Amino acid sequence: MVTPLPITPQLRGQLQAWLMEDLGRGDLSAAALQGCEGAAHWLAKAEGRFCGGVLLEPLLCLLDPAARVRLRVAEGEWVRPGQRLLELEGSAQALVAVERTALNLAMRLSGIATATAALIAQLEGSGVQLVDTRKTTPGLRVLEKYAVRCGGGLNHRMGLDDAAMLKENHLAWAGGVEPAIAAVRASAPWPARVIVEAETEQEAIAAVRAGADGVLLDEFSPDELAMLVPKLRDEARARRDAAPVVLEASGLQPEALAAYAATGIDLISTSAPITRSSWLDLSMRFSPAGG
Repeated sequence: MVTPLPITPQLRGQLQAWLMEDLGRGDLSAAALQGCEGAAHWLAKAEGRFCGGVLLEPLLCLLDPAARVRLRVAEGEWVRPGQRLLELEGSAQALVAVERTALNLAMRLSGIATATAALIAQLEGSGVQLVDTRKTTPGLRVLEKYAVRCGGGLNHRMGLDDAAMLKENHLAWAGGVEPAIAAVRASAPWPARVIVEAETEQEAIAAVRAGADGVLLDEFSPDELAMLVPKLRDEARARRDAAPVVLEASGLQPEALAAYAATGIDLISTSAPITRSSWLDLSMRFSPAGG
């Protein structure tokens, strides 16, 4: 079951801004619909995971507070061409005005959810989880990461304030793994996790020894990971706190996930569902009220 998307005041403000982008000074076709009530429904025109239907009601109610929306499929549900996804009724002016913005969002998010599900299918039975990255469209991060969840994936950091990830530049400017981790530990709130991005075996081992909560293993081959992962597990068990370390593989080819999953890692992070996915084709069909 997908965790519901909270319609926060910030998200409502974004929805209003996106709607106004299309409306501008007002829909010039609205005069033809003055006083008319109407009904409509969404249809899937391609197979995939549906996502974004929950945005329609808050969008539509910005124009017609009395409008009604009934979802016929759940967020994250697999849909097929010709399947009816939702139904809505309200002012004909509002239905026409909201159509493009709502469909654009849902097609984008459904495409991400569909691409995520395809990658996760490669990991079936492995116990390895797929997570996203911060490579998101500015302004759409919350929704794009929600779409990843609708596809069965997990979210990595929402932003820089979720966890500290120390990368090549951090380590170089701080003078190494140990001083970089020590500086973050001294200033971050105690629940914050520290993750180190390692590009070599030596960096990965140093990160575990220095107390990192997670190590992101960047651009290692499956063969390299298969040899390195047991070493890092041993290093974690030998630490004073003996706390487990989350091992994450990144910088890999999306079509080869099964080979990486077999190496004993915990997570695979990829931007592919967000940066490479196509929109899922959906359409909105109109009828008289009650039709």
